Amino acid sequence: MIRPFLAALAFVGATMLCAPVSAQHADAGPYVPTPQSIVDAMLLMGKVGPKDFVIDLGSGDGRIVRTAAARLGASGVGVDINEKLVKLANDEAAKEGVAQRARFVNQDLWTFDTSKATVVTVYLLPSIMPRLKQKLLAELKPGTRIVVHDYPLPDWKHEDYMALHEPLKRQAHGLDTAYLYLYVVPPR
Repeated sequence: MIRPFLAALAFVGATMLCAPVSAQHADAGPYVPTPQSIVDAMLLMGKVGPKDFVIDLGSGDGRIVRTAAARLGASGVGVDINEKLVKLANDEAAKEGVAQRARFVNQDLWTFDTSKATVVTVYLLPSIMPRLKQKLLAELKPGTRIVVHDYPLPDWKHEDYMALHEPLKRQAHGLDTAYLYLYVVPPR
């Protein structure tokens, strides 16, 4: 009886170490910053350019949308449930001079309307991916690109795939490889 309790306690402790800030959502996962090399690869895989509107679900400190705006001329919005992270992301966008193209909102991803996106980026737990897939297929226009970090959308064949070596991931995951998947919303 004590052994399962200690194992559960160790898991909770390890999870808290991996997530220095508060949880994104009870079922979406903790805040774990995406290393910049992976951000760059996700935007490249999504073929993000100046005409794109990027939505990042669980945006944390906003680095994906801020990078898309600063380096690629795109516009976009990041969605996060953590007010402090949303404030940080908006402050950083202002400092970087991209606040007119990169903004961040404090909202639950399940109630946020993604229909304006041309590109959606996601780094959330695998347990929500089936429900997220249904949301995205219902809201997004055909041709919208979705770039997923680590946890694929179930029962949906990806258009592209990439495995990246990134030592910064070892602290959060114990592994130093990131897996990226590109999906394109099919015609209706």
